[in-house]
Amino acid sequence: MDAIRLVEAGHVKKDRQGFAPGDTVRVHVRVVEGEKERIQLFEGVVIRKRGEGGRASFTVRRISYGVGVERTFPLHSPRIEKIDVVRHGKVRRSKLYYLRGLAGKAARLREKRAIAVPATVAQETE
Repeated sequence: MDAIRLVEAGHVKKDRQGFAPGDTVRVHVRVVEGEKERIQLFEGVVIRKRGEGGRASFTVRRISYGVGVERTFPLHSPRIEKIDVVRHGKVRRSKLYYLRGLAGKAARLREKRAIAVPATVAQETE
């Protein structure tokens, strides 16, 4: 393993997995204003994930007051407090740049349905 990957491995956070392009996420970002620090939420649709290891990043898009706002976050940044997945979207591609040209109801994504598996009952064999 080369030196760069050794250094990156120390900064990789294990809890940052579990979302994909098309998912609606709520990113809790630490913002420093002067001497104060607070948590700011940024909620939107993940339109891309790229890179691997410590260099991985993802882009979140939301509509704010009728204007599309995109923000790219380093996946393993210490500024990110946590990432909550609000809903899983059903998409067929990894880069959702086509959402930039859509507005309103046309920009909605279908929700991925979870398969409900009933709990198995242990049957006694006699």
